[in-house]
Amino acid sequence: MNDQWIELNIGPQHPSMHGVLRLKAKLDGEIIRELEPVIGYLHRNAEKLCEMGFYCDNLIYFDRMDYVGAMNMEVGYLEAAEKILGVPPPDRAKWIRVIIAELSRIAAHLVWAGAYGLDLGMLTPFFYCFAEREKILTIFTEACGSRQETNYMSIGGVYQDFNDKIIQEIKDFLETFPKRLEEIYNLYVKNDVFLSRTKGIGVLSKEVAIAYGVTGPMLRASGVEYDVRRAEPYLFYDKVNFEIPISHKGDNLARFLVRFEEMRQSLRIIKQGLEKLPEGPYFNPKAKKSMMIRLRGDGEYYARTESSKGEFGVYIVADGGVKPYRVRVRSPTFKNLSILPVLSKDVMLADMIAISGSIDLVFGEIDR
Repeated sequence: MNDQWIELNIGPQHPSMHGVLRLKAKLDGEIIRELEPVIGYLHRNAEKLCEMGFYCDNLIYFDRMDYVGAMNMEVGYLEAAEKILGVPPPDRAKWIRVIIAELSRIAAHLVWAGAYGLDLGMLTPFFYCFAEREKILTIFTEACGSRQETNYMSIGGVYQDFNDKIIQEIKDFLETFPKRLEEIYNLYVKNDVFLSRTKGIGVLSKEVAIAYGVTGPMLRASGVEYDVRRAEPYLFYDKVNFEIPISHKGDNLARFLVRFEEMRQSLRIIKQGLEKLPEGPYFNPKAKKSMMIRLRGDGEYYARTESSKGEFGVYIVADGGVKPYRVRVRSPTFKNLSILPVLSKDVMLADMIAISGSIDLVFGEIDR
């Protein structure tokens, strides 16, 4: 370490850290020479708690990982648990999961966009983003009685079917949200300060992104057209048409543009899901609520899904009992965070804040 460098602690309560992250920065004036993320302040031992609970009870721990996109966390766990237990959901439940997961993706991206505006000194977009997110949470409340930690999906299906009110609320959202999304988009891209803080800042090359295991919008913004929904389809993602947005710029602005285009594509998927939603049961009779505690699994399975942050993986080992022997999660945000020291080397301290915000960090998932 150079004698002229100053070590600065940022966090773990700093408002621009998007959670309980501590950064140890070594500064040469206002230039960051070295950066070390320090995590673990939100550790809840979720994976070990899953090994002590029945399969049907473990969804609550996944809701609380990426808590702004909880429905996608539920899909990730169920893709693994249902294969282990041999309890597939009926077609109606699978389409409901597709619709609700894409609504959750939009809600998560809106939280990111609003918070990212705050990082860069923009207050107005935050209110626009959260006003639209509130409409999605209203749909969730109608579906399961909860806004954020939803516990809506279940082994073998979903706990409650879509009723006419839920379907109408989704249709209303599909009708009004595109215009509002473009308004929010223009608040950013027509702002010279926002463009100066994002364009050409935090450039991540395709080669470095792949080497560090980066996935999701960050990887696609660096020119890699990889999306689990297309590469290894689950649920009914192979039965809907959508594009995978990519950019070859790899900077903060590219990551912003990719996420906004993802919201537009999610709207396409939701619309198709409603059109294809079949009649029929929404719960596998084999997984009756009274019998769930007795469900037993054997073997091992790894499921990968596409959360709003990237590739979310759930690995379950079963030994024939009513509780999983081992549960392990691949956190996309943990991998994405690992690139921050690389992107922050020799940049201004203010630019580091803009770079870290572009990663979309959620520490319930990182620390678990």
